[in-house]
Amino acid sequence: MTTPITSSTAPSSTDASSSATATSTAAQSHPSGEKEWWRTAVIYQVYPRSFADGNGDGVGDLPGITAHLPALRTLGVDAIWLSPFMTSPQRDAGYDVADYRDVDPLFGTLDDFDRMLATAHELGLRVIVDLVPNHTSSEHAWFKAALASAEGSEAREHYYFRDGKGENGDLPPNNWESVFGGPAWTRITNPDGTPGQWYLHLFDTSQPDLNWADQWVWEQFRGILRFWLDRGVDGFRIDVAHGMVKVAGLPDYTPAEHEGSLSGASVTLEPDISDEPPGAPFWGQEGGHEIFRDWHNVLAEYDGDRALCGEAWVSPPAKLARYVRPDEMQQTFNFSYLETPWNADALHKVIDDSLEAFGEVGAPSTWVLSNHDVVRHATRLGFSEESPQGHGLGPKTPFRPDAVLGLRRARAATTLMLALPGSAYLYQGEELGLPEVIDLPDSARQDPTWFRTNGERYGRDGCRVPIPWTADGPSYGFNETGASWLPQPAEWAKLARDVEATDPQSTLSLYERLLSEREARSLGAGTLDWVDGLGDEVVAFRNGDVTVIANLGQASVPLPDGDVIVSSEPLEGRELPVDTTVWLAF
Repeated sequence: MTTPITSSTAPSSTDASSSATATSTAAQSHPSGEKEWWRTAVIYQVYPRSFADGNGDGVGDLPGITAHLPALRTLGVDAIWLSPFMTSPQRDAGYDVADYRDVDPLFGTLDDFDRMLATAHELGLRVIVDLVPNHTSSEHAWFKAALASAEGSEAREHYYFRDGKGENGDLPPNNWESVFGGPAWTRITNPDGTPGQWYLHLFDTSQPDLNWADQWVWEQFRGILRFWLDRGVDGFRIDVAHGMVKVAGLPDYTPAEHEGSLSGASVTLEPDISDEPPGAPFWGQEGGHEIFRDWHNVLAEYDGDRALCGEAWVSPPAKLARYVRPDEMQQTFNFSYLETPWNADALHKVIDDSLEAFGEVGAPSTWVLSNHDVVRHATRLGFSEESPQGHGLGPKTPFRPDAVLGLRRARAATTLMLALPGSAYLYQGEELGLPEVIDLPDSARQDPTWFRTNGERYGRDGCRVPIPWTADGPSYGFNETGASWLPQPAEWAKLARDVEATDPQSTLSLYERLLSEREARSLGAGTLDWVDGLGDEVVAFRNGDVTVIANLGQASVPLPDGDVIVSSEPLEGRELPVDTTVWLAF
């Protein structure tokens, strides 16, 4: 049966409520007519400690990354983003930086980094590095100097040191709670053994927050940016970009009932764009935009299209888009899209809202389904109940995902995502269909969330297990010794890259086809026209010469005429099965 389809009619350019078609065009076109690489790039997140281990100590490293870069070029991505590899005591997997200008020996040396960067560029891959500017490690020289200095000193102004409340200062300066659980303040002990001031840490006690009201901090980070730009990096992913500036006076804050926790970092999402009721005084403050304008100018000093991508847990997309105005960052992660349930109406709305919001400021929409902070989408989409996002999954989680359903929906979701105009992010291992590892033993867990909540939240270790390269060998090709900082499950053998590379129906083969066709058909630089007439539980649109149809319903859907380019699952004649996405050419 052939089903007729019709495109939604876009309003005129003078209509205040511009269509997705109009906004996606704006999002991909630079005012000068140039097409910067980051506007359409597919960027692959490398989590270094879990990607590939070159020296066999059980922790991934820079030589391991270098050795496997050709596999990423074959996959078809345009760039890689490296999670932190800088000097760190590793209390939070490198997000506690002790030296921003060096490589932690766990991962190698600066020479190893330079070799990795040169190899990536030779292969045509851009390199983005993670920058953590909200906080340092408590082992950083700046914080050590602050502890050794007197109250009110210049060194202490680099952080948030405050006197406690109560008769003897025994109570924290305010009621803020850490993202990882427990209070956001820790009291220090003076050199003479007496109790001292308190310092702020929105995350672990080993991650004191920097005070961005101090211009000295600004100048230090300009130098850090230039250090890595001089080495040739193509950009930076900005950790906790929405949390760097706090409201003056650090007032108490009690979340409203309708505010919830998002992501593996469990951050609080502001409910809307208005200022009433007030949002959290440590998220999404206006002063952060001044920092990114300053950094935009630093990047502009260098040839080539260097990019800033912000981790900003801000909603709705209209408010998030303010971080990517022409004089600020180039990209920001679209977490609203990541958290959208497998529902046609919800997906239609978030895509529309994203294209409109980012298009209005001339920025590309970004799309992402998994990262190192959230439950992998091959597991997340397999829940019949709401996934406990932000708490993680473990052996005592009261309900389990449907693994087969999760992977089927994950493949369909990715097939939909990679047809959207803009830039997309992939998380290492998702191209293999890796699920969240749920049955990690308690003794193996390393996420600070697990420890700071006394085991009430499992945290993010389940999405960080070292990935499999080969079916044979004790560490599935992660290294040659079998050591692994987190234990790998037995199912990794059937999901290893060498197994999937020989199977035309594997998830790896699907990703390779999608990325090849996406590039060949310039979908990242395209525009979106919604397609009507296929039912309420279908998401369908055209992008260039490709018609994309995703069936999120409970029954098969008749397909219109057209040649099948790629399908997330085998078709049933001219029927699109449930939880399947297809690309058609007419």
